[in-house]
Amino acid sequence: MPTSQDMTTDLDPGLLDALQHQVAVFARRAEQTRLGGTGQLRNSMDRAAYLLLNRLDQEGPMGVKALAAGMGIDSSTVTRQVAPLVDTGLVKRTSHPEDGRAVVLQLSPRGLARLEEVRTSRRALMAQVTDGWTQTERESFCTLLTRFNSALSARQAGLPPADPEAGPAS
Repeated sequence: MPTSQDMTTDLDPGLLDALQHQVAVFARRAEQTRLGGTGQLRNSMDRAAYLLLNRLDQEGPMGVKALAAGMGIDSSTVTRQVAPLVDTGLVKRTSHPEDGRAVVLQLSPRGLARLEEVRTSRRALMAQVTDGWTQTERESFCTLLTRFNSALSARQAGLPPADPEAGPAS
């Protein structure tokens, strides 16, 4: 396996320095604003809750282990993060349709409504932040950011980098 030094031999160190700096600035700004949205809903849902609710909305009811695996985190973390969502009625625990002994987590109607409010607010923020960008620039940025996040996820999972021609990983 190549070392970090081997991987940067043919690359512009100044460009890599600028890239890592901009990623660090992005991470700090994202955490400061939580990329929460605009208006009253600004910063109204933490990142973990948003990602959990979004995953349940996109993929449907699932158990803690499946949710954890899909998010690349451990089950105890999901259990801890889901508890307040259940307590506030955004997520409900239900019996597994095929195995009544197993429990699945499901987005509640209240959770879906809340998620849509937050999505709307975050869309408005993205529109403001990218005001003056063309549709093509927004699409390119989204494609590259998706590719970057996929590469980080693969690296964390110990997988080889994805083929850029293969499209984004899910």
